[in-house]
Amino acid sequence: MAVDKAKVDIGKEIKRIICILIAALIMATNIKTFVNAGGLFPGGFTGLTILLQDIGKEFLHITIPFSIVNITLNAIPAIIAFKTIGKKFTIYSCLMIFCTSIFTDMIPSRPIVYDVLLICIFGGIINGFAINLCLRAAASTGGTDFIAIFASEKYHLDTWNYILCGNAVMLMIAGYLFGWNQALYSIIFQFASTQVLHTLHKHYRKHTFFIITNYPEEVYEVILHCTNHGATIFNGTGCYDNETRSMVYSVVSSDEVKKVKEGVRLVDPKAFINVLKTDQLDGHFYQRPNE
Repeated sequence: MAVDKAKVDIGKEIKRIICILIAALIMATNIKTFVNAGGLFPGGFTGLTILLQDIGKEFLHITIPFSIVNITLNAIPAIIAFKTIGKKFTIYSCLMIFCTSIFTDMIPSRPIVYDVLLICIFGGIINGFAINLCLRAAASTGGTDFIAIFASEKYHLDTWNYILCGNAVMLMIAGYLFGWNQALYSIIFQFASTQVLHTLHKHYRKHTFFIITNYPEEVYEVILHCTNHGATIFNGTGCYDNETRSMVYSVVSSDEVKKVKEGVRLVDPKAFINVLKTDQLDGHFYQRPNE
């Protein structure tokens, strides 16, 4: 049994590494096709790295390798993330940063289209997809992602739109130095990327379950097993047939909703399930560790 569990763990880690490598390759290819072709500045430390490279070319007449700058900038956030978010999460994030940096230096620049608006929209969509793929592998692209994940876990907020606002400051500097066209187009790129990420990544959003059932203890066991969250059981009377009913109340992460519903249906096919989006949550809420 222990051997089987070990094989499962190894297989899980291999899949995790493969997802990270694919995400790094997609992000690097996106930089060398859409981003470079449009002269854009993507969000986070990737955009800051490109900005520093452009400053080096324009004002210092030197070519700075992407990998050196990107890895250096991410060093301090990685150390903080290692202590506050999770050791394995940070290690895999560093793998993502390293691979993205190396791939970006290795892949030749080959623009696909030259229409800047198309580059902004589709480049942003691809960038958001790559970040989401990385997050699904329980890693990040580093830099501001470390900040966003730390704030999301500490304050239970969806912080990606706040990161977009922070990136606008960097774009103001880029606009002042290299022209406002590219800076404003970069905002479109980052907006498209953020909305894709906001749509696909549901880990930090919450939903509330109200489940009317005749098997409250079994339903609670399903919730506990699927999510490691607790629940509260209320007893009442069904007004239609005047019979005693139980209501199980619980809050879970949005990416756990489908799993809970399927589990509840197995123990009580006749259960009445009401799921509500939770905008604000105050109090203890179990968050799966980033490992």
